[in-house]
Amino acid sequence: GHPEGYTASDVMSRYWRMTNHDVLHPIGWDSFGLPAEQFAINTGTHPEVTTKKNIANFKRQLKMLGFSYDWDKEVATTDVEYVKWTQWIFLQLYKKGLAEQSEVSVNWCPALGTVLANEEVINGLSERGDHPVERLPLRQWVLKITEYADRLEAGLDGLDWPSGTMTAQEQWIGRSEGTEIDFKIEGLDDEKLTVFTTRADTLYGVTYVTLAPEHPLVSAITSEEQKSEVDEYVTSTSSRSDLDRTSAKEKTGVFTGGYAIHPLTNEKVPIWIGDYVLGSYGTGAVMAVPAHDERDFEFAQKFELDVKWVVEPKGDGELNKEEAFTEQGVNVNSGEFDGMKTNKAKKAITSKLDEISAGGAKVTYKLRDWVFSRQRYWGEPIPIYFPVEFPDGVDASSVDPKADGCEHTIRYDQAIPVDEADLPLELPEMDDFSPGDDPAGCLARAKEWRYFQKDGSWFARETNTMPQWAGSCWYYFRFLDNKNSEQAFSPELDEDWMPVDLYVGGAEHAVLHLLYARFWHQVLYDLGYTKH
Repeated sequence: GHPEGYTASDVMSRYWRMTNHDVLHPIGWDSFGLPAEQFAINTGTHPEVTTKKNIANFKRQLKMLGFSYDWDKEVATTDVEYVKWTQWIFLQLYKKGLAEQSEVSVNWCPALGTVLANEEVINGLSERGDHPVERLPLRQWVLKITEYADRLEAGLDGLDWPSGTMTAQEQWIGRSEGTEIDFKIEGLDDEKLTVFTTRADTLYGVTYVTLAPEHPLVSAITSEEQKSEVDEYVTSTSSRSDLDRTSAKEKTGVFTGGYAIHPLTNEKVPIWIGDYVLGSYGTGAVMAVPAHDERDFEFAQKFELDVKWVVEPKGDGELNKEEAFTEQGVNVNSGEFDGMKTNKAKKAITSKLDEISAGGAKVTYKLRDWVFSRQRYWGEPIPIYFPVEFPDGVDASSVDPKADGCEHTIRYDQAIPVDEADLPLELPEMDDFSPGDDPAGCLARAKEWRYFQKDGSWFARETNTMPQWAGSCWYYFRFLDNKNSEQAFSPELDEDWMPVDLYVGGAEHAVLHLLYARFWHQVLYDLGYTKH
């Protein structure tokens, strides 16, 4: 399959050479990641050995095919010099405030020893091997790609890309203009539930509020009578991935026994929890308007909840109350907003909420920040370390955190970037690089590498590694200047060759690799490292 795409780029490169253009037609190896590591584990061979062997075999085959690559520009994301500059870019992201630690609810598979993407979990089991998966809060590095959401969407204008790729990125970014609304909670004066909606005009039709099972206020809101039922429901949903929950045809839920207060009518509104609401998306709470939302209508019918009709068709159209009316129309049963058409009602109700400090206009994105941690061996070490503290009265010079039983605390809240002069931070040699069941990752077992002393104090290196996408975010820059030991790439070669004129790749890269690479590129542009 690979030669088909490679033939296409080779045809174009030969054509442009024949028309007296300078052509850079390079090749390289995106060689970190789970597939290479899993193969190495299965065969008992170090991933570095199998990676180099596979690269040599691929290279032999490509040369047999006669492609006109400039082999002097060859790169591999696993080469130490390449890793150095991938780590250097991470440090620029960190210094710019775009890389930070966060507690993230993830799909942890103890048997595979790693975090799985939503797409890799089916009915609470790993897609590969059918191993049980748990939802756990883990300390993760996160890249704040959402800060570039507007620019990533705007940057699609003028790109000569297939329409399917463009649409996929637009949908993945998912820019949405709407209203944020605050509901007070009965009995919890200091708390509130915040929801986001694109249909503020339907606010008078809210008959219940639904929270994600993992919403932080679930336990505080739940009444004593409902506690056991809610706890059981929360436990039963904890092993299911986000994708699994949202794609399920049958919606499930449980009443918490608590009530929200409608911000405009002051009516009590029952609070439910439902697995179709995700804690990782939006605010983790939704206002339910069954009369004007199909999902809410199905849920309300199943649990016999109230339905209030607050929008009618324009003109002589009749309202069919056997199904949700989701089109635009004219407001009814909406107090002072009766008779307003949908768009006018949206603006008027949003303005009213802003006036009474119960909400206001808001832009949100479907795009989530990029979880940039893997609990595996075969990836770039994250160039961060942390102070190690010992109990009061213990002299740091007299203890060794590498020793079994040595009581100590790693201060993850005090991250320290590795000095750029000390890059690359290389992986330790390990005989056993299998994941294990420790969410800290297998590098936590490499104690001689993890712990080190500096100026009389102990420190611990980050044991998460970067995901396989890291090296592929910027390889096209390194192709320009692959032997430069002083810079990731020179400004002169950036000026000569960038931007890329032709990229040939599979559609599966539309919303991951291509989006991540555009993000890194825009950051490098902002920092002045590229002019394009």
